Amino acid sequence: LVNLLSNALKFTPEGGMIGLEVLLDPKEKLLHFVVWDNGIGIAEEDIARLFKPFVQLDSSLARKYEGTGLGLALVQRLAAMHNGTVQLESASGLGSRFTVSLPWSPDDQALGSPGRDTAVSLAPSAYNSLPAAPLASATILLAEDNETTIEVLGEFLAMQGYEVTVARDGLEAVELARQECPDLILMDIQMPGLDGLEAIRRIRTEQPDLPVNIVAMTALVMPGDRERCLAAGANAYISKPISFKDLNRIIQTHLSAKI
Repeated sequence: LVNLLSNALKFTPEGGMIGLEVLLDPKEKLLHFVVWDNGIGIAEEDIARLFKPFVQLDSSLARKYEGTGLGLALVQRLAAMHNGTVQLESASGLGSRFTVSLPWSPDDQALGSPGRDTAVSLAPSAYNSLPAAPLASATILLAEDNETTIEVLGEFLAMQGYEVTVARDGLEAVELARQECPDLILMDIQMPGLDGLEAIRRIRTEQPDLPVNIVAMTALVMPGDRERCLAAGANAYISKPISFKDLNRIIQTHLSAKI
């Protein structure tokens, strides 16, 4: 649902509308989640292609409507894992309507479990079970264009005692790295304009004496993606959905390395 809502927001121009409806069909024992928008829509001939992994209508990494080409394929796979289905109704210029249908029973407690297909993975004790940050005054540059991820990660980092600066694209990340000299950079790879890989390269080549570790954050899961990030100059790699526990471990490891 996070993927579908994110897509609806991404592909709906300013002033448009998006929505989420939850419909119960007790007779068929199905729960329907309907995500709709009145955005750019999808041409009929492209609908089937969108559910294939690594297929995008626009394949460039840094483009106006950025993504990995995995979102809808993952939605379909996750629905299938729960014996569910995904249906799409759309027309170019008229918006889209995605319906995720899952089996339902009145005593099904699984529906209350936290989802995993998110940019950040939350557990009930996600905050309380984490150790305190090793450097209370450490500064972290968060380079991320997704506002929800910025809000969640920003709150988490602040609760751990870090000072957080936010860059919403690669160019801003390069400039803030120069101005702020942060102790650590969390760099999203799929950003519009200048993508994260190129931003890392520029930081390393234009500021070779900057003593900062960079952690690449990405939903890319193709073979070699980790190696691409490290080759660009990242010190570590974490895949989305991000676990707070894993992120905290990586942050502490790379901040401690500077002491």
